[in-house]
Amino acid sequence: MTTLYLAVPCYNEEEVLQDTTDKLLKKYGQLIGEGRISKKSRIVYIDDGSKDRTWEIISALHDKNPMISGLKMSRNRGHQNTLYGGLMTLKDYADAVISIDADLQDDINAIDEMLTKYEEGCDIVYGVRRKRETDTFFKRFTAESFYKILKAMGGDIIFNHADFRLMSKRALEAFSYFREVNLFLRGMVPMVGFKSDIVEYERFERQAGESKYPLSKMLALAWQGITSLSVKPIRMIMWLGLFIFLMAVLFGIYSIITYFLGSTEPGWASIFISIWALGGLQLFAIGVIGEYLGKIYLETKHRPVYIVEKFVNTEDDSDILTDDEF
Repeated sequence: MTTLYLAVPCYNEEEVLQDTTDKLLKKYGQLIGEGRISKKSRIVYIDDGSKDRTWEIISALHDKNPMISGLKMSRNRGHQNTLYGGLMTLKDYADAVISIDADLQDDINAIDEMLTKYEEGCDIVYGVRRKRETDTFFKRFTAESFYKILKAMGGDIIFNHADFRLMSKRALEAFSYFREVNLFLRGMVPMVGFKSDIVEYERFERQAGESKYPLSKMLALAWQGITSLSVKPIRMIMWLGLFIFLMAVLFGIYSIITYFLGSTEPGWASIFISIWALGGLQLFAIGVIGEYLGKIYLETKHRPVYIVEKFVNTEDDSDILTDDEF
């Protein structure tokens, strides 16, 4: 039987942890009862330096039921770093790891089909939203536009997939060779290769607590994804600069011709617009190039993207509750 670990990143999730635990334990009870996963399987909450009682609740849940484990980061590192740290820690304990957010907006019933795909030989199974009816028009438009833009820029990304996925032990071992500091997991995982498939599901509205991805964080993640996976922005600036240079040459030729024809009229508007347009373009280009240089600077430092402070986990399954007790 498969030893399945759930990697559940948490940041200030005290309001949802008990309800989430009840639902996940029920799902695990069903899967164990069907003989699909072993009693050594675990639900692992990964605390990303929460400021509320999240870790205290995780510890209490572990004491009550050893099937609940807890991984505490030394400080807040952000969702992507925390999830990566969890995956790299859990790969040594599980046959497969499924990552899912603590609010359970992703449908946990999709886990059954993910396991089926895994049993059929898939090393990576992506959870893909079937539709975005629960999102506002603005969020739906911006999210779908982001996937399309990133795809157009060469990013190998699964459309409408976030971080709800199954990865086998082999896939996680291969993923551990990725030593990048600037992480965008949903764009990096497809680079691993191996046999993969998708599972479609419906996404629910958040039942409690607040979203940990407001607009500012969504935009930051989008920019991280674009600059981490593609160099096309730099190439676009190069071609744009060449285009403007050619336009300037043509404008110069036009100015010479109109001068000899005696139809020139002095004016400051064209000079003013040209200076500001070129100045703005140069600053923008320098900013984009600086962003890439900054990422290179961070990569050369080889700083750890996560540090685990504590890991509470019981590998022995003798104290695990039976299916009837869930």
